[in-house]
Amino acid sequence: MNYTFQFGDVFAAWPLLLRGTWNTIELSLLAMLLGLVVAIVCAWGKTAGPKPLRFVINAYIELIRNTPFLVQLFFFFFALPALGLRWSAYTAALTALVINLGAYATEIIRAGIESIPKGQIEAGLALNLKRHEIFRFVILKPALKAIYPALTSQFILLMLSSAVVSAISADDLTSVAANLQSQTFRSFEIYIVVAGIYLLLALSFSALFRLIYKASLNYPDRR
Repeated sequence: MNYTFQFGDVFAAWPLLLRGTWNTIELSLLAMLLGLVVAIVCAWGKTAGPKPLRFVINAYIELIRNTPFLVQLFFFFFALPALGLRWSAYTAALTALVINLGAYATEIIRAGIESIPKGQIEAGLALNLKRHEIFRFVILKPALKAIYPALTSQFILLMLSSAVVSAISADDLTSVAANLQSQTFRSFEIYIVVAGIYLLLALSFSALFRLIYKASLNYPDRR
């Protein structure tokens, strides 16, 4: 193979790559936080809510988990504007990521909630704790500890999947790479660098999640 590597054009565009990387980080973190809130609410509704609410949540989960993320993204960016709901590519991307993560994380958190022994809940009732206090301290926190590895793996998968939002021209790292490729025609070099950036992002998020675990959830399990 007679190929000459030329990274000069790629490294010369580092401000664009840096901006795209930051946009990917910002989009991923917001989607993780909002998606976690959606998942916690839905997990509570699925385990303790009334039957009609459980039906709606189950329908939402099945719909999202059995359709491609790209189709969901196109629905929010291309289909909803036909009904008069217009928003930017960034907002559509964030909404699609949040709703997608919420469906997957709901099942993870639900499994954690159902793993909590009923005796702990009864002990909370005996201590005259209010129901929201029981859910927050007796159920949710131990449940998050139990499912933390699976949940953070889903978060990292979300960050990597965010590359798909470039299909609607959201200004993320992959979109910047596609623009650079069309200008420089150095596809091999550009995507080597971009793949390395995504790898560093994944490792950085993993390190961040380990720090969060040590700071918030690394306590003895006395069950």
